[in-house]
Amino acid sequence: MVLFAIIGIHALYDLVLHHRFANWIVSVFQSIFRIDYDAARDMYFSTFRNNIDLVFLLAEAVVFFIIFRIYLRWFTEYFKEINVGIDSLSDESITEISLSAELLPTERKLNSVNHAIEKQKRDILEAEQKKNDLVMYLAHDLKTPLASVIGYLNLLNDAGELPRELEEKYISIALEKADRLEDLINEFFDIARFNLSGITLQYGDINLTMLLEQLIYEFSPMLSEKNIKCLLEAERDIRIRCDSDKIQRVFDNILRNAVFYGASDSEIEISAHLSGEHAHVSFKNRGDTIPQDKLGRIFEQFYRVDPSRSSESGGSGLGLAIAKQITELHGGFITAVSCDGVTKFEVVLPTKEKNNIK
Repeated sequence: MVLFAIIGIHALYDLVLHHRFANWIVSVFQSIFRIDYDAARDMYFSTFRNNIDLVFLLAEAVVFFIIFRIYLRWFTEYFKEINVGIDSLSDESITEISLSAELLPTERKLNSVNHAIEKQKRDILEAEQKKNDLVMYLAHDLKTPLASVIGYLNLLNDAGELPRELEEKYISIALEKADRLEDLINEFFDIARFNLSGITLQYGDINLTMLLEQLIYEFSPMLSEKNIKCLLEAERDIRIRCDSDKIQRVFDNILRNAVFYGASDSEIEISAHLSGEHAHVSFKNRGDTIPQDKLGRIFEQFYRVDPSRSSESGGSGLGLAIAKQITELHGGFITAVSCDGVTKFEVVLPTKEKNNIK
C-alpha cells in the first residue's frame, strides 16, 4: 500500500509539473466550451495554474482516499475471515478452521480452541456415559446377590420346620451372598472415593517384601480352590514409603484378577526388586492370552475381558481401575502385557513420597 501511494503521488507530481495535465485540461475546455486554444489556456491558468497548490493537495487527498479505501477493504476481509472462523467454532461439522496465510497464528489459535471445545464435549459425553454405566452396573451387580439373600431368607421364613442340615445350608448361602453384596458396595464406594481429587495419602515406611508375603498367605484358600501355586521372588527387606492400606489394595486387586483368570493347576509368579528410586513389583499368571484391543482397555472402570463372566465369577470390573488410580496417586504407574498364554502386570512405585523426596 505504501509503494502504491508513492507511485501514485509521483505520477501525479510528474503529470502536473511536466505540462501533461495542463495540455489535457486545455483540450477538455476546448471540447466542452467550444472555445479556441488561447481562451482555453487562459481558463486553465485562472482555475488551475493559479491555484496549483490547492489542486495538488486535493489530488493527493483523492489518491490517498482511493488507496486507503482499497487497503481498508482488503484489511476488513481478514476480520470477516476471523468472524467466520469464530462462528464455525459452534458448528459441530467443522473440524479444521482455514484462514489466509497472513492469519496463520490466528488460525492456529482458533483451531486450538476448536480442539479444546471438541475435547470438552467428548469428556462431557464420556462422563455422562460413565455415570450411566455406574447406574447400570450397580443395578445389575447388586441385584443378583440381593435376590439370592432375599430368596433364601424367604425360604427359611416360609418353610417352617426344616432339617438342620438344610437350614444351615440356606443360612450359609445367604451369608455368602450378603458378603458378596458387601464387597460390591465397598468397591463402588472405593471407585467413587478414588475419583475425588485432592485425596490425602497417609504415608509411612513399609517392608514391601513382608507385605507381599502376607498377601499370599491371605489368598491361600482362594489359591487352593484352583490348585494354583503362588511363588514369590523378592529381595529381602525392600522398604518404601507409601500408604500401606491403599498399596495393599493394589496388590490385592491384581492378585485376585490373576486367580480369577488364571488357569487351574498352574502357577502365579510374583517378583519384586529395586531399581534406582523405584520399586518394581510384577504378577505373572498363565491362562488365556488377552487380545491387544482388550488389553488397552483393561484398566477402564467396569470393563471385563470376558463379558460372559458375571460379577460372581469375575469381579465387578472395578479392581484394576482402582489399582491404577491408587498407583498413579503415589506417582507410579501400572502396565499389562499378555502373550503366549502368559499375562504380566507390573507396578512401578517411587520408594519415597511423591513431590516430597527425602
